[in-house]
Amino acid sequence: MQKRVLVIDDDQLMCLALAKMLVAEGYAVEQAGDGDEGLRLYRQNPFDVVVTDMIMPDKEGIQIIRELRKLDPKIRIIAMSGGGRGGATDYLKWAKLMGAKRCLSKPIKREELVEAVAEVLALP
Repeated sequence: MQKRVLVIDDDQLMCLALAKMLVAEGYAVEQAGDGDEGLRLYRQNPFDVVVTDMIMPDKEGIQIIRELRKLDPKIRIIAMSGGGRGGATDYLKWAKLMGAKRCLSKPIKREELVEAVAEVLALP
């Protein structure tokens, strides 16, 4: 059965690019343009992996990670950030502390994304 991946990013082009990379690897991928939409999609039908941006309007990645972990403490999350107010490393450190299994800095290379998804799927 195909593994399901949810990509959450307010940058439509980034979201689409990541989704295309993962679809090419055989994953079933859905996209969400913000945290609320991502949470709604996850509640409707949980995903095997969630890839979320950290810096978004309305609901930031830390809030998304926190709410997803309440829904499923064993959820596999990959956090990504291109920087912003505090710099990518600060956001990604927080993401790791909040339970993200992997953290990626933008721009993300295809191999890096594919490897990260495979790695978190292999976790117990």
